[in-house]
Amino acid sequence: MSTMPLPAKASLSQLRTRAKELRKAVSKGRPDAIERAQAHHPAYVDAESFTLRDAQLTVAREYGVVSWGELMGKVATELVEGRELHRYFGVELNNETWDLLDQIDETSPVLDQERLLYGAYAACLHWLEAGNEANHARGEHLIARVALRIGRAELGLSHARRCLQLVQTHPDQMADWDEPFAREALARALAATGAPAEAGAELRRARQLTELVADPGDREVLNTELAKGPWFGLTA
Repeated sequence: MSTMPLPAKASLSQLRTRAKELRKAVSKGRPDAIERAQAHHPAYVDAESFTLRDAQLTVAREYGVVSWGELMGKVATELVEGRELHRYFGVELNNETWDLLDQIDETSPVLDQERLLYGAYAACLHWLEAGNEANHARGEHLIARVALRIGRAELGLSHARRCLQLVQTHPDQMADWDEPFAREALARALAATGAPAEAGAELRRARQLTELVADPGDREVLNTELAKGPWFGLTA
């Protein structure tokens, strides 16, 4: 099995795009993509079950690296050091966790659920080192969403409350979309833990605040997330 060297000035964003493109190509049944997966993935099964995580592992093995995490570390350490390294990992772990959020839920293998949750925690930890309270709040939001996604409702509620607390305590550091996102996560968590009346109030407030967000692109992102489930019996 032949491997190839990393390109000069490789970035993880480029590698993540490469993995996404590979997953899409395999799912469409492209012979060249399937051949790559068969050659480099240690446990390739079929195109239908080939996930983004499988694509990431395939890409890592193509470059002669054992895992995606090792590849990420190798690229990162060549680019940045110290505080910037924390910022780098905060961004990349955040993005990767959001990418996987729609693919993993409480019916997924336990190891996949744990990796998703630990990825969210790791992103938040790196932002505690390199960011401010706004980054911390966004990290809490992601942990809450992941916890709810994998069926850990009480954990999700705890982090959703912490997210809103940070937003309300440090308004000068927040964007105008931080509070509606915080209330969206809290609404989901309250619904998941059996408090539909409180959840409904938070959801209505999230929608009201979304309408006040200045940038149309930010409003669109918020409305897209508000339209996504699960809402745990709450009418979204």
